[in-house]
Amino acid sequence: MENYLLYGGISFVLSILFSMGGAGAGVALIPVLNFLGLDFTVAKAVGLFAGASTTITSSIMNIKRRVIEYRFVLPIASMMILFAPLGAYSSRFIDEEIVKFAFMLMLFYSASMMMFGKKKALVHAERRAILFLVGIIVGFIAGLLGVGGGNILIPLLVLLGFEPKKVAITVSFVVPFSALGSFFTYATYVPLDWQLLAIISVAAIAGGYIGNYLMHFKLDQSQIKKLMAVILYLLAIKLLYHFIV
Repeated sequence: MENYLLYGGISFVLSILFSMGGAGAGVALIPVLNFLGLDFTVAKAVGLFAGASTTITSSIMNIKRRVIEYRFVLPIASMMILFAPLGAYSSRFIDEEIVKFAFMLMLFYSASMMMFGKKKALVHAERRAILFLVGIIVGFIAGLLGVGGGNILIPLLVLLGFEPKKVAITVSFVVPFSALGSFFTYATYVPLDWQLLAIISVAAIAGGYIGNYLMHFKLDQSQIKKLMAVILYLLAIKLLYHFIV
């Protein structure tokens, strides 16, 4: 029970911080749970469920507000929903150390985008085929690594020249569904503690709600994102140390 409270407390704190920065906490929650003794694959499943629980509300709200541009969203969403479970299933057949190494690289990437990422586009992609390709690649990687994919998708779409506001709405719509697809795939072959899932999810939802509320105050978003980046860098370095020693 003490471990449950510890895991729930960590989920709560990380969800507050990352929600304040407009991101999901799963990318940080997974390595932290793993460092605390939870099996890496189980930690991925738990992180996915917690992430989906905190972001599904924003998806529903965006649908109700009719702010979703379906012509832009559907190519990405359809491919991510298809390929995220495929990536999650493929994880079963890939050596865990390889997946961990890829996860470490993703942490460095996400942290660097938060710390140094520029909002200026490198190219201006106009063909819809690009959106399908983005959905396929990001969906598979997200499922493989056990993340919702938002931390990969947002900077990639911005670099491709898409409007940041449109990108943010798209990601908030797509991520919970791709995360749930990956989670249910992991659930077919990973032994899960449903009580632990419930505790972490409730903590993540509460933390996400508080973080979203605090975000409306005049907080310095750049400073919050730099703090998030520092946390991800520390987690990535911790994983790197694991491979070095």
